[in-house]
Amino acid sequence: MFSASSGSATPSGTTGAPPGRGIRRPATALLLSGLVAATALVGAGPAAADEPGRHHGGAAAVLDGLKTFDSAVLRVEGKNGAPDRTQQIPAGLFEMTVDGGGKLKTYCIDLHNPTQDQAKYLETPWAETSLNSNRDAGKIRWILQHSYPRVDDLAALAEAAGTGPLTERTAAAGTQVAIWRYSDDADVTASDKQAEKLADWLHRRARAVKEPRPSLTLEPAAVSGRSGERLGPVTVRTDADQVSVAPPADASAGGVRITDEKGAPVTDAEDGDRLYFDVAKDTPDGTASLGVQATTSVPVGRAFAGAGRTQTQILAGSSESTVSARATATWAETGAAPALTARKNCAEGGVDVTAANRGDEPYTFELAGAEHTVAAGETRTVTVPVAEDQAYDVTITGPAGFSHTFTGVLDCATSGSVLEEEGAGNGIGTRSAQRSVPATTGSGTSGLEGDLAATGGSSATSMVAAVAIGLLVVGGGAVFLLRRKQPHTDGE
Repeated sequence: MFSASSGSATPSGTTGAPPGRGIRRPATALLLSGLVAATALVGAGPAAADEPGRHHGGAAAVLDGLKTFDSAVLRVEGKNGAPDRTQQIPAGLFEMTVDGGGKLKTYCIDLHNPTQDQAKYLETPWAETSLNSNRDAGKIRWILQHSYPRVDDLAALAEAAGTGPLTERTAAAGTQVAIWRYSDDADVTASDKQAEKLADWLHRRARAVKEPRPSLTLEPAAVSGRSGERLGPVTVRTDADQVSVAPPADASAGGVRITDEKGAPVTDAEDGDRLYFDVAKDTPDGTASLGVQATTSVPVGRAFAGAGRTQTQILAGSSESTVSARATATWAETGAAPALTARKNCAEGGVDVTAANRGDEPYTFELAGAEHTVAAGETRTVTVPVAEDQAYDVTITGPAGFSHTFTGVLDCATSGSVLEEEGAGNGIGTRSAQRSVPATTGSGTSGLEGDLAATGGSSATSMVAAVAIGLLVVGGGAVFLLRRKQPHTDGE
């Protein structure tokens, strides 16, 4: 876990400043040890999933389970002379319920990871998922655009693909199999011959298509500056026709308005509009946030990553759904004025902590034993290494209630590990496929009943929690500090 607290000493260069003046440099402690392992075991709870600041924007949803599916056969090459092994797995469409209203249909792009029951999912850029280094990511989107459920005329789909009759189940299974061949480089075959023909047709015809735009986001997610100024801009990026703009509701936000660049109040906005935090002169140093919200159809091909360790998904269809985003502003009368953000960096295997200093003095912090200084008007990013599949929690705090939180699991790669021995568990996300699931739809010919999402809560949760506590007590590991550098003081 990464945690944080604000410093209390006077920032360097502001000696004699009255209490509360100047931005206190945030302190962030990074514990990558037993607690990280414990979080990965237990999974993210509702409180963690709902923490503000951890989402770039867009849709947030809860996994309802695998709903429309048939069966497939996964073949894994044996190692060290061992024979190849196969496993029958369910393949098809998941459904999610969107926070605030709406439904999503998704396919798996992370075959070897299990899902968690009722897992929380967030709309996520490809660069922060296992698609980050996948040259075939665009082909997956092409498959989504040219198959079920985007193409819901199954007779037309069957004729185009030359498959013979398709049902909802077999169409979903064939589509999922084709996706797995590109997302996981998997040797997987649909059990139904029509579904297999569809998978082959989609796999052969797929062409690269660029990543879709976010349904809604604000860029950047944090700004800073001086009281008496308009802080920003924060640019709206959305596919929605219009978004509503909620003014700051923070207790510290007295004297703060959301305006356009001319200072006119803003209550709604469109794609490309630039928003500002208009901070009245003499407003006490502090922080405020704005929220934007819209109802729109989330673009097909958007990735959805779990708040905890759970199988990454990609969007195949969306009803009109609620999407939202937030941005924060921090201001100070004198001294450094950093805007702080954090996000996954799959290319480097870690979390980027970015400080943009809009003050008139340098901003200095220490991370992993190294000192970093951000000059006035400059921006600097420090990447904190995080192991694959490790859970993390970044909370950066400052004066007057400023807080930015970023939590999740670094799930940047798919696993190609071999199937483990029966009874020992395996790396396949479909290992719980013998449990029945309600609300299954379609008329597939397979008798398979299952739910890829059945590996979440269980009666073993209390035992896992106990193990997690033990790991927290005895777990060793590196502790990194991102914190305020005390003048003339050692050992912080």
